[in-house]
Amino acid sequence: MPHRAGIGLKVEHYRDVLNGRPDLGFFEVHPENYMLAGGPRLQALQAIRAHYPLSLHGVGASLGSKDPVDRDHLDRLKALQDRFEPFVVSEHLSWSRFEDHFLSDLLPLPLTRDALAAMAANVGRMQDALGRTILIENPSTYLEFTHAEMSEPDFLSELVKETGCGLLLDINNIHVCASNHGFDPHAYLAAIPGSAIGEIHMAGHAIDRYGARDIRIDTHGAPICDDVWALYDHAIGLFGPRPTLIERDDNLPPFADLLAEAQKAERIMAGKASPSFKQPDHLAEANHG
Repeated sequence: MPHRAGIGLKVEHYRDVLNGRPDLGFFEVHPENYMLAGGPRLQALQAIRAHYPLSLHGVGASLGSKDPVDRDHLDRLKALQDRFEPFVVSEHLSWSRFEDHFLSDLLPLPLTRDALAAMAANVGRMQDALGRTILIENPSTYLEFTHAEMSEPDFLSELVKETGCGLLLDINNIHVCASNHGFDPHAYLAAIPGSAIGEIHMAGHAIDRYGARDIRIDTHGAPICDDVWALYDHAIGLFGPRPTLIERDDNLPPFADLLAEAQKAERIMAGKASPSFKQPDHLAEANHG
């Protein structure tokens, strides 16, 4: 997969993509929206896949649960993977299922050895079922557990060592957590194993006021702010270019606005790349014209 930028695909984008063929590196979808027997949504995705690589970014596996990941979910995900041949399959460092109860949220894990063992076991089950390495995304959180036994970068590093998985580095989530919990986002990046990063996510967030405190909420409903762009610039400087996704799940703007954010990410990657990096043709033309 070339180190280019993509956009999270929404139903509202189908016409823009199929009619306009925008110059983008890839599109990403939540597989749970396409685990269907047939219909127009699958047909549209098949048509888009004919022209663009895809990544599958899961939200329903609940890999952090103490229970084994649901086998039916893995079977349906494997069928989707075999049909669309994504260059990346990813999931979250989170849990959302307890026994037969499913909670429609990505809930935080206590950063303990027991939680690491449960997460690693389910990552292993998922990788075995899919026959591939998956990426795990760092979360956005709004509280910290007093009984945490390690930092989040250490937890992710141990998960990579134990399972061979890769990482999906969400820059907005790092900024949100650093602001909410008072840690240095640059130190967080320095502690992450850069060679494991297979994709980067970029998104916007909201700021809510609670008493005397501002809390950042990961909404994916706003443009990417300057602080997140600056942290992305720093991350690309540390790790080099990576496939970068622009996420927008709420308050969808015109498609051209998302395309402009993707182009900004590609300009940053081109500016930080090694001499062997080949920037996209449209950027090369812009730089020479």
